[in-house]
Amino acid sequence: MSTTTKIPASIAFIGSGPGDPGLLTLRAAELLGRADVVVTDTVAREDFLAAHVREDVEIVDASHGDTGAPLTVASRAKLIVRTAKAAARADRGTLVVRLMDGDPATFNGLAEEALACHKAGFSFEIVPGVSAVSAVPAYAGVPLTQNGSRAIHVLSAGDSKIDWSRSADDATTVVLLGALDCLRDGLTKLAAAGRSEETQVALTVSGTTIHQSTITFTLAEVAKATKAIATDRPVVAVVGAPVALREQLSWWERKPLFGWNVLVPRTKDQAGSMVHRLADFGATSDVVPTISVEPPRTPQQMERAIKGLVTGRYEWIGFTSANAVRAVREKFVEYGLDARAFAGLKIAAVGGVTAESLREWGLEPDLVPSGEQSAKGLLEEWPEFDEVLDPINRVFLPRADIATDTLVAGLQEMGWEVDDVTAYRTVRAAPPAPEVREAIKTGKFDAVCFTSSSTVRNLVGIAGKPHATTVVACIGPATAKTAEEHGLRVDVMASEPTAEALVEALADYGRSLALAAEEAGEPLRRPSEKKATSRRKAKA
Repeated sequence: MSTTTKIPASIAFIGSGPGDPGLLTLRAAELLGRADVVVTDTVAREDFLAAHVREDVEIVDASHGDTGAPLTVASRAKLIVRTAKAAARADRGTLVVRLMDGDPATFNGLAEEALACHKAGFSFEIVPGVSAVSAVPAYAGVPLTQNGSRAIHVLSAGDSKIDWSRSADDATTVVLLGALDCLRDGLTKLAAAGRSEETQVALTVSGTTIHQSTITFTLAEVAKATKAIATDRPVVAVVGAPVALREQLSWWERKPLFGWNVLVPRTKDQAGSMVHRLADFGATSDVVPTISVEPPRTPQQMERAIKGLVTGRYEWIGFTSANAVRAVREKFVEYGLDARAFAGLKIAAVGGVTAESLREWGLEPDLVPSGEQSAKGLLEEWPEFDEVLDPINRVFLPRADIATDTLVAGLQEMGWEVDDVTAYRTVRAAPPAPEVREAIKTGKFDAVCFTSSSTVRNLVGIAGKPHATTVVACIGPATAKTAEEHGLRVDVMASEPTAEALVEALADYGRSLALAAEEAGEPLRRPSEKKATSRRKAKA
């Protein structure tokens, strides 16, 4: 008689880091990807879940109880055990991940929760996370030690039992964590306990995120410096000599697009590289689809062309957009084909974005225009048909239903036979949400990045023109011309027609604004802030 071995549930306590998604550890990301159940609370951030967990994962909310009151550490520990017991009844080795803010072992209740799991007989793993204690000061440009430092004291500002006199030594760096009111009170008590009132303090709100804000002052200025701050977000204060280094070492808040909110009028699957690159420069992005890509109404022509590609009917295939690459790729998947079917076929791409889409598929284009990246630029470099050198005179051109005939006519004049095939239809996307349309029209976006003329036309059509204070960045001359025809002032143009170059150009523009503000001795304001400032002056 066969027996079934019961596989108990296991538990992993992992830290999500202090805010920047890039600070999630590799081990934590691996466990989130394997998790069957994730227990989270209001502090641990939901964006990590969307990026790492499976679609079928069960999420358990450990922030509030049935009555709506916040759970205590003890109640949360009991919830972890109940969740693990429920998972254990499945007899399939369920992995329960407890996602905690920052580092699980630092002011997070790990001890109580892990002890409860131990007493209940569950095995568990603890994955250290990047702690706000070290990460937030580092992102603020404040090292915790320097020559002459003798100690680092990490204190929870709300603890009434702290002996502040033990941190009064000038050679001690003090790191305070807690709510703003608690930090204000703690800093005042530190000065009263004998710490010099001239000691410098760096106070950071929303550390390691693109909303980070840091101010510096002395212990004597605590009340005045913190009076204007209103936040319920986590706050970290560093007290000591290393704060003086912030002026030279601040790097995160000096990113060229730090705090900018950039509008990206592209579909989400096309905008990924731009969004990531904008984040590298400190910006957030709102992706607003301006077109919807749909299959052709009559797919038979596309099906015949794909079969002809496999059987050697074509000498060339020309891609005029990333959408065309996607449409052909989807047909390949449908027919069980892969990139090997392109063997012996020459591939042309109209520009850098399209070429990158091909490379993601494992295909290196044979022809990409070095000059203007358009149908005209592609024609200028496309070789004429040569009866001696070219064994086949036919070109497969998968395109949108609204594509112009410039490329087809030009290729035919050079002696090529062209199968001009509708690979997909483009229809204008539905208008974005009312609040997004309002943000576009009223200048709440600092910049907009246009990657084609159609994105200009369609954005204006579905959402209206961006506000005059919004920085307009265009991928090339044709896109810039369309933007100007729609009454937009073009501020930035990419050095080459790629999404990466477009973001780089916008970052250069951000640097120029920072330099101009520095030379004028004025505070740096984002474009959206300048609009708000002008409005306040007008009211005054």
